[in-house]
Amino acid sequence: MFRRKESAESIAAPTDPNLPAAQQAKGRPTPSRKEAEAARKSATITGSDPKASKKAAKEADRAARAKARAGLASGDPRQLPARDAGPVKAYVRDFIDGRWSMGEFFIPIAVVVLLLGFIQVQIVQVILLWTWSIMLVGVVLDTMWIVYRLRRAIAENVPNGDQRGAISYGVMRALQLRRFRLPPPKIRANGDPVKPKAPKVAK
Repeated sequence: MFRRKESAESIAAPTDPNLPAAQQAKGRPTPSRKEAEAARKSATITGSDPKASKKAAKEADRAARAKARAGLASGDPRQLPARDAGPVKAYVRDFIDGRWSMGEFFIPIAVVVLLLGFIQVQIVQVILLWTWSIMLVGVVLDTMWIVYRLRRAIAENVPNGDQRGAISYGVMRALQLRRFRLPPPKIRANGDPVKPKAPKVAK
C-alpha cells in the first residue's frame, strides 16, 4: 500500500534536479526546458524589476516631451508633434499669424482692466466697463470672422489635406499672444515673412 502511494505521488509531482527542492514539492507538473527558457526571455523583455521598468518608462516619457518642446520651439516640420504637423496646420498658422486679431489683445487689456479696477473712481469704473464690453464683443465678432474666412481659405488652398480640428486650432492660436505662439510665427502681421535670427557667435 505504501509503495502504491509513493508511486502515485511520484507520478503527480515529477522532480527535476535543476530546480530547488522547494519548487519540486509543489505538486504540479514541472515546466519543460523550453517553457522555462521562454519564461526567462519574457522576464528579460518586460523587466523583472518593477522599479527599473517604471524608471525606464519615466525616462522615455521625459525624453519624448523634451523632443516635442524642442520641435515646437524650432518650428522644424520634421519634429512637430501630431497636433501641429501637416500642411493644413501649417497653412492655418500662416493664415492666423499674417493678420492682427482681437483675441491677441484680450489678455493684455484684461490685465489692465483688472489693475485699474482697484481705482474706486466712478468715471474710471464707467470707462473700464465700456472698454471690457467692447473688447468682449470685438473678440466674439472677430472669432466668427476668422472661422468664416479660415474655412473658405482651407477649402481653396489645401483641399486635400486633413482638415480635422483645423478651425479650432486656428481660433486657439488667434487668442494667444503673438510672442508666445508655438510653433513660432513665420509670417508677420503685415504679411511679410519673419527674418530668421542670426546665430550667436561665441566670444
